[in-house]
Amino acid sequence: MTGSPGIAFETVLDSAPLPYIRNLLGEHACDLLNLLHQGQDTEAALRKVAASAVSPERIIGDPTERAGFLQLLPQEKRTELVGRLGGAPNDAADDFLTAQPWSQEQRRTLLGFLGLIVDRVPEPPPTFRGASTPQYGLFPHQRLAAGRVQRQLYSGERRVVLHLPTGVGKTRTGMNIICDHLRRHEPTVVVWLARGRELLEQAAVEFENAWASLGNREVSVVRMWGDAPTDLDGVEDGVVILGLDKATAAASTDPTFLDRLGMRTTLTTFDEAHQAIAPTYRRTVDALTLRSDSSLLGLTATPGRTWADMTEDERLSDFFARQKVMLEIDGYDNPVTALIEQGYLARPYFRTVAAESGTILSSRDKQALAASFDIPDTLMARLASNVQWNLQIVRTALDLSQHHRRILLFAASVDHSRLLVAILSSLGLDADQVTAESSPRHRDRAIARFKGPSTRPMILSNYGVLTTGFDAPAASAAVIARPTRSLVLYSQMVGRVIRGPKAGGTPTCDIVTVIDPALPGFGDVAEAFTNWEDVWKAR
Repeated sequence: MTGSPGIAFETVLDSAPLPYIRNLLGEHACDLLNLLHQGQDTEAALRKVAASAVSPERIIGDPTERAGFLQLLPQEKRTELVGRLGGAPNDAADDFLTAQPWSQEQRRTLLGFLGLIVDRVPEPPPTFRGASTPQYGLFPHQRLAAGRVQRQLYSGERRVVLHLPTGVGKTRTGMNIICDHLRRHEPTVVVWLARGRELLEQAAVEFENAWASLGNREVSVVRMWGDAPTDLDGVEDGVVILGLDKATAAASTDPTFLDRLGMRTTLTTFDEAHQAIAPTYRRTVDALTLRSDSSLLGLTATPGRTWADMTEDERLSDFFARQKVMLEIDGYDNPVTALIEQGYLARPYFRTVAAESGTILSSRDKQALAASFDIPDTLMARLASNVQWNLQIVRTALDLSQHHRRILLFAASVDHSRLLVAILSSLGLDADQVTAESSPRHRDRAIARFKGPSTRPMILSNYGVLTTGFDAPAASAAVIARPTRSLVLYSQMVGRVIRGPKAGGTPTCDIVTVIDPALPGFGDVAEAFTNWEDVWKAR
């Protein structure tokens, strides 16, 4: 029985009643497909999109949805499934399949029965420590900034923010500073703080590349995030790449962890430094900078926490002793202009597409907007299910695919991303997605394809995972379908596609923001780089 072929998830949906398919997708998705296909072959399109847009895990995880889905299986397949799940041959299929509860392993078995690949989170490698042994240069403007940073790191308050535009190599510049610190202070420990698997792994790999060229001895490279251990035995010389969430969790389990690490640390680098004063991270930073000879380096393209709350921005500036090194290029008031003209950054072309979504803001909505740092989830969900809004997003992506090989799409939620990718795929485009719910295997595979050499246009949709720590120089267009009032977040999204030809990118890029006139947001961030300068001036 275990060798039987099962039945494909798509096959089940192909023969399912149309009302069932429409209910799975929701009326807003059905209406959108009807508009796109102008009423022709809509049923086939509904079934094709449902097979991609609907999460099998969601159906299987909900007992009621699972029971309804299993009723769609032919009787012989239900009997076969009982055997796969460990039931006896004489068990009544319907009774067995509706029994509660289902174990995680049974749900995995059903996914396999439906021909779906079950990605398992990989086991941690046997060791989280590697060694790096001896081409890692800097552009002139990066060298100049690095030199100014180092003068402030080792005098006075011993803390400074390096402010470089996205796409100009703040990680590479930071790694040069770290390598120089390790050569000067032997032995010593440097801690790199960041959030997110991509950002942390990028830092670890980048340090190994840097030290291979700039190093003078063998040092430890310790990865501490996810399931990695927080064992400090033998950590005396090298770099610890520490996830901020991991640091918080480790300190909760062992209150001495941060203090013990801090006693060995003479340089702490905080990537995306605008997060440093968040209450959950302040304890970590304070513990790691207790030593009198300890220095703190912040890296960011957006040296502020907000767009309009100067109090928050002042707190961030004070935390770094109002010391910030901004990229400067002779002859230019704004270095971004110089970097575009010199080919380090792509020349961005911003435009907006207005979607008359019909969003009506109630008094409660307006109060929620006024009280929130960003647009509330309830409003975002209403927008993400709006037909006219999604129609504009799809049309924008289709238009860009005629001129660009790699396009990033920033969706409003995980479900929104899934729906958009399914619809774009049904229209013949190569589209994929990565979200926080994607398995590491799927995420790595999708990103590798996006970075690959294929000349066929590809759209990579995401929610919440590619705003930082993602480097794909071939990406030359972005569709921003995630409304936000955060200039920091907006700048990070825009920054994914502005790498210029001298940095392996493209001469120009298109950034299209789909806006709802009823909601606050941005359509252009040309002046974003200098937005926070006032709060960094010495008092």
